Amino acid sequence: MSKTLLAWQSAAHRSRRSTRGFSLIELLIVIAIMAVLAGIGLPLAELSHQRAKEDELRRSLREIRSALDDYKRLVDQGRIVAVAGASGYPSRLEVLVEGVTDAKSPQGAQLFLLRRLPRDPLASVDTVDPAQTWGLRSYASTADDPRPGSDVYDVYSRAQGNGLNGVAYRKW
Repeated sequence: MSKTLLAWQSAAHRSRRSTRGFSLIELLIVIAIMAVLAGIGLPLAELSHQRAKEDELRRSLREIRSALDDYKRLVDQGRIVAVAGASGYPSRLEVLVEGVTDAKSPQGAQLFLLRRLPRDPLASVDTVDPAQTWGLRSYASTADDPRPGSDVYDVYSRAQGNGLNGVAYRKW
């Protein structure tokens, strides 16, 4: 065979070999790099998910607490009939959604303080009523030892554990 024919066959053989695909070493390197990236990405995704739940918890607490304060303000203004000896806060959370009669309206209009009662986003059970996902504190109980009573002065999350800020969810 001539030298040119051998050189041509050798070049053709090399080009076929290089277009066949990846070697085992190249595949292992790519898999190792992907594993490292996944190892970095998963904790960040979990952190992002936790941060989103905590933001939702803050919004829900702010919404309910604001509605409770509005209810008390309306009682103090005489727009909601106050029960003698009561604190002026609603007896249950559902009252904020169900509405109450405006005492100053001649037509007996309803006052609604919430469109819907938000659920505790950290509650482990999704099938129960949203009002049952919150811990309730009455006006007569202390902040350190919240207990339900004849009214709803404040709400708190029943979730165990601490937030990303290091504060227990029950203390938010």
